[in-house]
Amino acid sequence: MKAEVITLDGKKAGDIDLADAIYGLEKRADILHRVVKWQLAKRRAGTHAVKFRSDIRGTTKRVGKQKGGGTARHGNRKVNIFRGGGRAFGPIVRDHGYSLPKKIRALGLKTALSVKQLDKKIIVIDAMDLKEAKTAALVKKLGKLGLASALFVDGAEVNENFKLALANIPNVDVLPSQGLNVYDILRRDTLVLTKAAVEKIEERLK
Repeated sequence: MKAEVITLDGKKAGDIDLADAIYGLEKRADILHRVVKWQLAKRRAGTHAVKFRSDIRGTTKRVGKQKGGGTARHGNRKVNIFRGGGRAFGPIVRDHGYSLPKKIRALGLKTALSVKQLDKKIIVIDAMDLKEAKTAALVKKLGKLGLASALFVDGAEVNENFKLALANIPNVDVLPSQGLNVYDILRRDTLVLTKAAVEKIEERLK
């Protein structure tokens, strides 16, 4: 399929072919859900923890007499029913990540790109090079393009001036092509690709 290429100033800069095998798939909410859930699970730190009975410093001396005290026969102050005792069944340090087949991950990325293309939310620009790292100048360019929530994707590397100028603009992110992922595509309204990014994505997903 053909897509129009524009500059950061909104001027036409030619056309480019987008592969149907990457940008022409049907919407699959189930695939997108699986991949996003997998991504977010991998991001969890898993450092939550509590102290169990073995982690508490305390006496194991019997609280009272075995018989005749009129109370329960407790033998350890570190149990979970006492104040200051260890927790029962609390969270422990662990890894929340799990494996997902490579084919599903690749299909998820293709599906996310296809969804943006179906919704006409993909913009292709010739390059994202800036001579100066000026946020105010970049905000004006984004205003001309009507971008309030967008993900910019460049080729192997992102222009340093563009990255610095974009850093303080809310709801706008930038990634190199190898960092492109389903979650970041879906969390922004518009996907902006450079011609270099289109080539790298096709190399990655062909």
